[in-house]
Amino acid sequence: MAKAMPAIKEWQVNRMHGRDFLDFNDITSDELHYLLSLAETIKRKQKQGEVYQPLLRKTLGMIFTKASTRTRVSFEVGMYQLGGHALFLSGNDIQIGRGEPIADTAKVLSRYVDGIMIRTFAHEDVEQLAVHADIPVINGLTDLHHPCQVMADILTIKEQKGDLQGLTVAYVGDGNNMAHSWIQAAPKLGLNMRVATPKGYECDPAVVEQAKQWAAEYGTELLLTNDPVEAVQGADVIYTDVWASMGQEAEQAERVKLFADYQVNEQLCAHAKPDYIFMHCLPAHRGEEVTADIIDGLHSVVFDEAENRLHVQKAVLVAVMA
Repeated sequence: MAKAMPAIKEWQVNRMHGRDFLDFNDITSDELHYLLSLAETIKRKQKQGEVYQPLLRKTLGMIFTKASTRTRVSFEVGMYQLGGHALFLSGNDIQIGRGEPIADTAKVLSRYVDGIMIRTFAHEDVEQLAVHADIPVINGLTDLHHPCQVMADILTIKEQKGDLQGLTVAYVGDGNNMAHSWIQAAPKLGLNMRVATPKGYECDPAVVEQAKQWAAEYGTELLLTNDPVEAVQGADVIYTDVWASMGQEAEQAERVKLFADYQVNEQLCAHAKPDYIFMHCLPAHRGEEVTADIIDGLHSVVFDEAENRLHVQKAVLVAVMA
């Protein structure tokens, strides 16, 4: 007689322990739902003042070759609240910046700490770090993916809307790391996804092809368009990001011209559902990708998103390190 599968919380913890969290490629729908449920539980415990420290005496090494506010503070505070310690390592503090192979750094850190979080430019560097590390590696951001932010976004949508199934998220702007993580995760959670980008700034074709397969598998909509009105029409969520990400500062002036028709403003939002919510991963440039009346208006939940980075990242830390 076949053995019954354990309850989701038990088997998912066992499956995710020791795993890397690099993108949504090899994370299943069940695992995403588990992480969201765990984040909700952890958030509730904190709000009730309950001490929850499953990472007591554990250390997270945090590698930053890209500057950050939310990523550093949320991971550092999160480890502290979970009973552990976070060690900040800038590009100037570690030997990678002086030519040491990533493999060597991974092997050395594996002897010292219990997990690594890295925020950097090339996604390939994070993948290489994970290959050579004997401990979990968490992607805090790369140029290709930003999974922790999207987990925070989805938790926020769940809190605001109650249920994810069948909702439509419209992303307007650059086909960047945020757009990539969104089109990876959305189908696995029953979310319809629309992405509107200027011509020449579309999402990575390989990521798109993979997302199309998942959309077909889970029966969700995936629309890629150059028309922001088409994307926003009847949407439950409108999402945008800066037009020039870190490392693209030289392109700022050109992008402001090319992206002008993709500004999230009152006229564009009028095409969404009356109860739409506006989201932005921050930092935001008011007057560029979004007008002040939208990001500071009644539909905006951007600071709920920012807070939820703390809770979802604690869930990821617990799932892979506890």
